[in-house]
Amino acid sequence: MKHVVSISLGHSNQDFEIKATFMGQPFQLKRIGTNGSTPKATKLMKHWERHADAIGLGVLKDSYSVGAKRYVDKDSKHLMEVVKRVPITTGARLNDILQEWAIRHVQAKLGNYFNNARVLFFSGVTNFKLAASLLEYTQNLQFADPVRQLGVPKLLGSLDALEMYANGAHYVTDWTSPALMSSAPVKDWTHFVLRRAMQKAPVIVADVHDLDEFGIEELAGKTIITSTVNDERLAQFKNKGVHMVIDGAPYLFGHVLAPNLLDAMILAASGKPAQDLLEDDYLEIITDLGLEPRILYPNGFKRTNRFAFVIHPLSQEYFKKVKPIELLSQISPPVFMDSLEKAMAYAPPFVYSKVSGIKSPSGVEAEGWLISVGGTPKEIMAHSPEFTYRRLLDAAAMAKRLGAQIMGLGAFTKVVGDAGLTVAKRAPLPITTGNSYSASGALWAAHDAMLRMRLLPAPRKGQKVAFKAMVVGATGAIGSVCARMLATVATEVYLVSPETAKLLALKESILKESPDARLFLSARADKDIGTMDMIVTATSGAGKKVLDIMQVKPGCVITDVARPLDLPADEVAKRPDVLVIESGEILLPGKVEMKHIGLPPNIAYACLAETIVLALEGRFENFTVGRNIEWEKVREIYRLGLKHGMKLAAISGVNGVFSDADIERVRKLALAKRATAEKARASRVAKSPAATGRRPKASATNKPRKPAAVNAAPGRPKLHFF
Repeated sequence: MKHVVSISLGHSNQDFEIKATFMGQPFQLKRIGTNGSTPKATKLMKHWERHADAIGLGVLKDSYSVGAKRYVDKDSKHLMEVVKRVPITTGARLNDILQEWAIRHVQAKLGNYFNNARVLFFSGVTNFKLAASLLEYTQNLQFADPVRQLGVPKLLGSLDALEMYANGAHYVTDWTSPALMSSAPVKDWTHFVLRRAMQKAPVIVADVHDLDEFGIEELAGKTIITSTVNDERLAQFKNKGVHMVIDGAPYLFGHVLAPNLLDAMILAASGKPAQDLLEDDYLEIITDLGLEPRILYPNGFKRTNRFAFVIHPLSQEYFKKVKPIELLSQISPPVFMDSLEKAMAYAPPFVYSKVSGIKSPSGVEAEGWLISVGGTPKEIMAHSPEFTYRRLLDAAAMAKRLGAQIMGLGAFTKVVGDAGLTVAKRAPLPITTGNSYSASGALWAAHDAMLRMRLLPAPRKGQKVAFKAMVVGATGAIGSVCARMLATVATEVYLVSPETAKLLALKESILKESPDARLFLSARADKDIGTMDMIVTATSGAGKKVLDIMQVKPGCVITDVARPLDLPADEVAKRPDVLVIESGEILLPGKVEMKHIGLPPNIAYACLAETIVLALEGRFENFTVGRNIEWEKVREIYRLGLKHGMKLAAISGVNGVFSDADIERVRKLALAKRATAEKARASRVAKSPAATGRRPKASATNKPRKPAAVNAAPGRPKLHFF
C-alpha cells in the first residue's frame, strides 16, 4: 500500500485520512494542517519522510512564472529541501492546469461569463498563468500584490504592471520588516484597501484560507475562483452570500483533494521524479479519472450580467431638475439656459444611476449603469456626428471600466450619423441601439391599444384585419420595421417620408416579403391622414411638427415612438377622441432600483429593455446597429423578452398611464364624433341631388360605417405581429 501525506500550512480543522485505489494501486491518504506554523510543518515533513512514499506541500508554491521569468519561493524552497528521500511537490503545475481549465470550462458552459468582468487577484504573481488566460475575456484585471506584500495602497491594473512589479518587488520585500507588515496600523490599512477593492469586483481569485477573515460585506454576490473547497468551506461561503465558487480541485474518493495531494499520489504511483512528469502524463490521468472542474452555487443558482445604457437630456427642462440650476433658471434670463445647454454638450459622461434588482424567471440577474452625456437633441444635431461619436466612445470606455458587458444607446445618440455602426466598430464592448425592441414594443403597444378600443371589424379567418395604418418616418430604422410588420396584418399601409427614393426602395423590399401588401407612398402625412385607424410616428424631427392631429380620424390609435415626442401634450389635448400612446414601454422583471427616468417604477423604454434582455440572455454582441433593422432580430428580441419575464407595461400617454375607464372614454367620444360626422355627411348628400334628379348610390368610398358593425368582443381582433 502506498502512503501519501499532504502537509499544509492551512487550518488543521480540514484534516482527513482515507483509503483509496488510484491508478490500480491501494493508497493510504492523509492530510495534516499546521495552522500556519512553518516549524511544525518542518518537523512533520522530517517524520513523514521516513513513513510516506510521497509528500505534498500545501498552501505554498515552489516556483511561479511571471512573463518570461521564473521565480522560486524562498519559504517553499526551504521546506522542500528538508525532504531528501521521497518525492515532494506543491502541485503548482497541476494546480495551474486545473485552474485554467476551470475558467475555460465556465466560460464555455455558462456562455461569456467572464466577458469584461472585473477580476481581483489577491496574488497576481502566483496566478500569472490564470490571469493571462482571463485576459482573453476581460482586461478589467486588478492585482493586490503591492497591498498584501508591501502595505502599499495601490492595485496593479495590467499584466505589464504586474511583470514590472514582480521584477522589482523581491528587492523591496528584502528591506521590509515582517514586524512592520504585521503591525496593527499597517495591517488595518491594507485590510481596508483590500476590502474596498473586493466590494467593487464581481470576481475574486484567492486561496480559500485567505477569505476566512472577510464577511458578507466583501463576499456577498461574488464569484470566487479558488481551490479545495470542501463542504465546511461551502457552508461558510453560503452564510457570506457568495453566488458562485469555481474550484479546479478534483473531487475523488468522497473528498476534495488539494492539487498537491493528487500530484503526490501521481508521483508515488508512477515512480517518476517530479521533473520527469510531462503534460501528456497529466492529460492522460485527468482524462482517465474523468475529472471536471466544479461549479458550486452555495445559495442556489446565481448569475448576474452587467450592462450600461447611454441617456441624455431631451430639453433644457431636464437641466432645471438639478437643484443649483433649478434655482438659477428661475432668476436668470433665457440666454443663461441657452448658454448652459451649449456648454453641457461638451461635458464628459457621468454615471447618472446604478440599476439593480432585475431578475429573470430563469434565475439570471442583471445590473447596470445609466451613463449620461450632456447634449440635448438640439445640440447633438447642431454638431457633426464625430462630435457625438467621441462622447459615446468616452461613455463606452467608462462602461468598460465599470465592468459592463454590453452598452445600449438611447434617444438621439442612436440616430446620429450611421446609427451606431461607427460606435460599434470603435467601442471596447458590444453596442446595441435598442431599435429592434423599440419597433417590437411600438407595435405591441399599438396592438394592445386597438384591442382595448374595440373599433375594428372582426377579421375573417386567414385574412388580414380591415384597417388602414400609416407610418410617419417610414424610412427610418424603427419606422421601416414597423412598416414591414404592419404590411403583414393590415389591409392598407401608408408610408410617409420626405426621402422619396428611400420610400420607393422600401416599398420594393416589403413587396418581396409580402407580395399581397397594399402600400401607398407619400412625402406628407396630411395627404391621407384623415382615414387612418392606426398611425405610428417614428421620426427624428427633434420636436418639429410632423402631422396635424386635428385631421386625424376619431378613434385613431397613434403610437409616438419619436424622442422628443412628435406630439407634445398641448397637441394631444386637442383631441380627446384619439388615443395617443408613447410607444411601447416595457415592464421589467424583479424589483428594479434606479433613479427616475420619467416612467413609473419597474418600467423602462424599449431601447433600454433591449439592452437588459441581451444582458440577461448573455448575448454580448453588436445586436441592433445601423439603419437597416433585421426583421428576424425584431422577432427574436420579442421572444427573448418574454423568456426573461418582460411584459408590455400599462400603455401610457403624455399624461400618464391609461386606465380602462380612460380608454372607454376615448372610445365613446370617438363613436359619438363618428356618428355626428356621419349624420352631417348624410345630410349633405341628401341636399345635393345628382344631375339625374336621383340620389347617388353609396359607393365603396362613401358608404357609411355603422357603429353596430364594429367588433365589440374583448380580445379581438388578433393582430399577429410576431
